[in-house]
Amino acid sequence: MSEKSIQTPKGHAKAGFALITSENELRKQVWGWRGSGETIGLVPTMGALHGGHISLITKAKAHASKTIASIYVNETQFAEGEDLATYPRDHKRDCEMLKAAGCDLVYMPEKMYTDDHATRIALGGPAVGLESRTRSHFFAGVALIVTKLFNRVQPDLAVFGEKDYQQLLTIRRLTADLDMPVRIMCAPVMREPDGLAMSSRNRYFGAAARTIAGRLNVIMYECARRISDGDIIETATEIARKKILDAGFERVDYVAVADEKSLVLLNGHMGARPARLLIAAHCQGVRLIDNCAIH
Repeated sequence: MSEKSIQTPKGHAKAGFALITSENELRKQVWGWRGSGETIGLVPTMGALHGGHISLITKAKAHASKTIASIYVNETQFAEGEDLATYPRDHKRDCEMLKAAGCDLVYMPEKMYTDDHATRIALGGPAVGLESRTRSHFFAGVALIVTKLFNRVQPDLAVFGEKDYQQLLTIRRLTADLDMPVRIMCAPVMREPDGLAMSSRNRYFGAAARTIAGRLNVIMYECARRISDGDIIETATEIARKKILDAGFERVDYVAVADEKSLVLLNGHMGARPARLLIAAHCQGVRLIDNCAIH
């Protein structure tokens, strides 16, 4: 989808910051802004914010006159045994960061699903494979919460990060297939000084594990260079898989090369086709994902 900017109207409402937990109050505020000619940008989050999230706010502000961030730890994208109960939560700090970044409104609902909620979304296309092989529930949960947030906020645009690349393409397909009038925009992966992709789960690491985790992006870029220089994809990804395990990771879920737009897996020599290298691995009990373009 195009990332052409939505024009910011002249004379929009005074800047401010609000925290809203009620769906009715959210709609009232959005309707008020729309009546004043404002455009709305949404950044959905699960909280535990870091610089990557703030980069999404910055991009939303550049393309819409009002920016809303949602904070909700979405239970439908966690499977039994995953870290729903222990997922990091620091809503006071999150709100302080969002206010400092110039976000206009934080929507923090206590719940998004009624006790008798029965609707699910079936997905295909870019949602198939990779993450779905080990987390079959995940994208259905993401699609459900994104659809509900879009219905409540009715934004003109929403911004997602490229770190969750398969999620980004899945949401783009979801909105296109269901005719949702929301422009999906992306922001590049934000990284720590050693190149580790910023993630809310990075705070789980102790010092030793954090050093190991910092090797993932190094190995990833080495693999991408091998493929770009002409190595066979299967050979380069197998070398990367071995290096990840040798670096101290317990398990590698995948090291894969896929078409940049469809996420159809590629083999052999890449050729001139735009592609993406995607990796998922476990470091001291923390599952990390990363990706990069192959040029």
